[in-house]
Amino acid sequence: MGTFSCPLRLTSMDGDRSLDLEALVDTGAFHTMVPARLLEELGVEPTRRVPFRMADGRVVRQDVGEARASVDGESVATQVVFGGDDGIVLLGAYTLEGLNLAVDPVAEQLVPVEVRPG
Repeated sequence: MGTFSCPLRLTSMDGDRSLDLEALVDTGAFHTMVPARLLEELGVEPTRRVPFRMADGRVVRQDVGEARASVDGESVATQVVFGGDDGIVLLGAYTLEGLNLAVDPVAEQLVPVEVRPG
């Protein structure tokens, strides 16, 4: 697992509010996680509560909402998990897939993925 950071713009679904953040890209993170206080500042509200299995085997239930995520000018609506107030923002694989980006952990950068018409 390689971890590095990248700029992330998070915007409310109505487009009224946005935040520029520094997000950790971790090849093991599936979901984008943002401290709850930042999501509340954006006006993002939880739409459901989801169980997540932690690395130590515990199962915790966390709130999930929707926001728009932008990286390098590309934007996608994505699910965001209401995280703790430790200040850590994780950019997850599901959001990267929506942005057509892949992780190059050796060069510690995001690279565009060619999307082929189906």
